[in-house]
Amino acid sequence: MTTSTPANTPAAVPEAALETAKTSNFLRQIIENDLDKGTYASRQWGGTPGDAAHHAKGQPDPARIRTRFPPEPNGYLHIGHAKSICINFGLARDYGGVCHLRFDDTNPEKEDTEYVNSIIDAVKWLGFDWNGSADAAPYQASDYFDFMYRAAEYLVEAGHAYVDEQTVEQMRANRGDFGKPGVDSPFRSRTPAENLKRFHEMRNGEHEDGSMVLRAKIDMASPNINMRDPAIYRIRRATHHNTGDTWCIYPMYTYAHPIEDALEQITHSLCTLEFEDQRPFYDWLLERLTEGGLLGNPPPRQYEFSRLNLTYVITSKRKLAQLVYDHKVSGWDDPRMPTIVGLRRRGYTPESLQVFAERIGVTKSDSWIDYSTLEGCLREDLELKAFRGMAVLNPVKLVLTNWDEVMGAGHLEPCTLPSLPHPPEGVESPERHFTIGKEVWIEREDFEEVPTKGYKRLFPGNKVRLKGGYVIECTGCTKDADGKITEVLATVVPDTKSGTPGADSVKVKAAITWVGVADGVPAEVRIYDRLFLEAQPDAGGKDFIEGLNPNSLKTVAAIVEPSLGHAHKDDKFQFERHGYFVADRVDHQPGKPVFNLAVGLKDSWGK
Repeated sequence: MTTSTPANTPAAVPEAALETAKTSNFLRQIIENDLDKGTYASRQWGGTPGDAAHHAKGQPDPARIRTRFPPEPNGYLHIGHAKSICINFGLARDYGGVCHLRFDDTNPEKEDTEYVNSIIDAVKWLGFDWNGSADAAPYQASDYFDFMYRAAEYLVEAGHAYVDEQTVEQMRANRGDFGKPGVDSPFRSRTPAENLKRFHEMRNGEHEDGSMVLRAKIDMASPNINMRDPAIYRIRRATHHNTGDTWCIYPMYTYAHPIEDALEQITHSLCTLEFEDQRPFYDWLLERLTEGGLLGNPPPRQYEFSRLNLTYVITSKRKLAQLVYDHKVSGWDDPRMPTIVGLRRRGYTPESLQVFAERIGVTKSDSWIDYSTLEGCLREDLELKAFRGMAVLNPVKLVLTNWDEVMGAGHLEPCTLPSLPHPPEGVESPERHFTIGKEVWIEREDFEEVPTKGYKRLFPGNKVRLKGGYVIECTGCTKDADGKITEVLATVVPDTKSGTPGADSVKVKAAITWVGVADGVPAEVRIYDRLFLEAQPDAGGKDFIEGLNPNSLKTVAAIVEPSLGHAHKDDKFQFERHGYFVADRVDHQPGKPVFNLAVGLKDSWGK
């Protein structure tokens, strides 16, 4: 009777095994400088987000710094978000701080609880807690709508905002461009009282969608176009996933975001470079609200870093949605997608993504990261903890013609191999068990009737070892009427079983993997490759659809050893000589195993 290794629970790996040195970067230098100077040492924390009065009643903030990850719940997170998650949560962890998970849900028409739930799941899977507690609820921008409205009223009363009734086209024309200053709106000179009355009418639903907006009053001649009286509230009758129909006006993102940071006492607001031009408005708004006593000092500061540009990948939500809705992929969690759910289904681990984020670093300049860097981080992680197993992906039957004579008719010889051939220090490797009999499955490529130069595997007259089993000598093959090889023939060499005395008495130049016919398990194996053939599939306005790789998925009917047949969903293995595979978290079922190729044993796209 054969026994199998239990379903693959990842082996315990010493915490330092994949440790990547925390290299200094400009964000770390900023944080360390602020800590040295005590920039935020006087802050109070009211226990929850709130205005200046709320925090003034609190205790000294127990968090040395506060960062935040503020996704809009309008889609699935991707590898670029994973970098941001690791940066924000990682810095808070490293400097004794707290990172907030906050949903920037100020755009009701595009947001959904499906995305909220997927984001929560992604952050948890990556290994992070938020808001200072393992069971804390995420924050939501929509919970601050009352304060944002009160802050807007203050700006109007103080003469810092006005209601503009120009059409969208008029506002666009009067905004100017990089070579021409803007033109003041004819409504800019209204009194604060007149503006406040109109703003209340907007709030009360007395005007049509798009008929007017509330704008900050700054400088229509500013060289930074973002400072030319940006809109901060618009009329939008839409049901919000959190607040329902309470509001018919909604704050603009650029207005809401700095307020959210301030209410949450964020110290270092870290975002990507496309928000750099918005920083002056971020600072202007917080200065005005601090002057009015609505928010406390010191205010948050925004710092920008370069976004992730990964070769052979697109991260535009619109383009990713097109792939899904045009059925170019099977869904948001298709293992070829750069979404976190896709990477997880592909077999990526939280540890590999954290190492990747640390390894690529944080800079202020845009650059392209080769996809092989991401794959290398996964290999390093799985090399330490993925159980081994043999699988035959293109099977042909090998018949040991003298087996009955040498071993006895119907005999099945038990064999064992370690699940981890080189376990980390302190980790014990379990054994995996399987049998060899008269018939086994081998890879079709492991036999050549007429060997090419340097070929060391099976051909007539050559000897090889069946890994973990016996040395065999090839005697030939059988073919069907079309000349296709149907069976490879060989004889077993007695007394050469691996691990027994005399096993090395017969020298061979190659060992091949195999699976016994008696206990092999049929499995569906999905061989995934990169989704795009071009390193920058949408650069320069190219149609990214034309760059799709037609061979990005190949499905094969494989035979796997018994230990793999007992895998659970998400269990990860190294199929010896083939690569790292994961039991599919959706389609894998007991008795019907489905495995996805996570990454090959080496970079097949190397230069």
